[in-house]
Amino acid sequence: MKKSEFSPNGNTVENLIRQTLAKHAAPVMIIRRSILIRQYKRFRQYLPQVTPYYAIKANPHPDVIKTFVRLGSHFDVASAQEMNLVLGLGAPPQKIIFANTIKSVPDLQMAARKRVSLMTFDNEPELYKIARHAPASRVLVRIKVENIGSVVELSLKFGADPEQAVFLLRKAKALGLQPEGVSFHVGSQCTQIQNYVQALEVTAAVFREAKEEGLTLSILDIGGGFPIRHFDHENHATFETLARTVRTELTRLFDKKTRVIAEPGRFLVGPGGILVTQVIGRTFRNNKNYYYLNDGVYGDFSGIVFDHCKYELKTLRRGQKFLSTVAGPTCDSFDTISLSEELPELDVGSVVYVKNIGAYSSASAVQNFNGFAPAKIVLTD
Repeated sequence: MKKSEFSPNGNTVENLIRQTLAKHAAPVMIIRRSILIRQYKRFRQYLPQVTPYYAIKANPHPDVIKTFVRLGSHFDVASAQEMNLVLGLGAPPQKIIFANTIKSVPDLQMAARKRVSLMTFDNEPELYKIARHAPASRVLVRIKVENIGSVVELSLKFGADPEQAVFLLRKAKALGLQPEGVSFHVGSQCTQIQNYVQALEVTAAVFREAKEEGLTLSILDIGGGFPIRHFDHENHATFETLARTVRTELTRLFDKKTRVIAEPGRFLVGPGGILVTQVIGRTFRNNKNYYYLNDGVYGDFSGIVFDHCKYELKTLRRGQKFLSTVAGPTCDSFDTISLSEELPELDVGSVVYVKNIGAYSSASAVQNFNGFAPAKIVLTD
């Protein structure tokens, strides 16, 4: 690597990258605890009446989970494996929600043994399964709501029609379960505040209908979807703006006694991650510079595929920028990160890094495809 790329000048992030590369070989995923703590406190500050359940699928690294355990966070798990992971790292069962609406029989049996009693569902057959294998569980019906403008439209796969919600809650009670509330999800990386407004209005109507039929609901789960910025100059609704609207609507639509929870994942861990890679090869093809990195879409850029995400590629090199293609290291042509990046002239060994990539990256990376391991995860303060 050229000495110019290790110049003492530069911002804090670049200095952190240099310090990390002095100890660890790229690719490396840096997770900053200070940012995890900042994001958690930011969530609590702007949504003080909402209890966050960290969705560990965003990044299940044990040290990330330990950080949130120490902060007093609750947790959203989707499988017995995730459940056992957070329990083993110190989270009590009463701070866990089993938020997968479709659960296997062995996973339900594990939940019952571990005393994880709060869970979601969105269909009648699931209720029979829960009642048989995790009797007396506390259940929330997940309803379908608008996901307009969200990067991942989760209502395409999950959620009962709202008009079926009270019927399903009554069925839950008849089966010996404890119907406690309603859950929804506006879609991942939601930048349309109106999605939350509409979802809260629909949910409030379900609460009123349930009360009229003798069911008093106590829990509202507003899911996740809270957006972060992946690019420095993105111009979409900020979390603070969204939170202000959500606070207003919660006050307007729901009783003060209603317990409100949420399932943030990306919001809590995304900004904490910096992926650091290096150029391992270069050529000139199709009238463009063509760079090969030692990480790609089968590794920590997997969010391009599974999270529909775009990332801002940055370098430690300064200078005139040229239209470039950036690809990963595997022998699959699908392993292409970007066909149109504006980058300075790079050499083998040059550093290419991405900020705000702590969520849905290393978590969904394939282990050792073509013999290339994902980035080593390093936690730092």
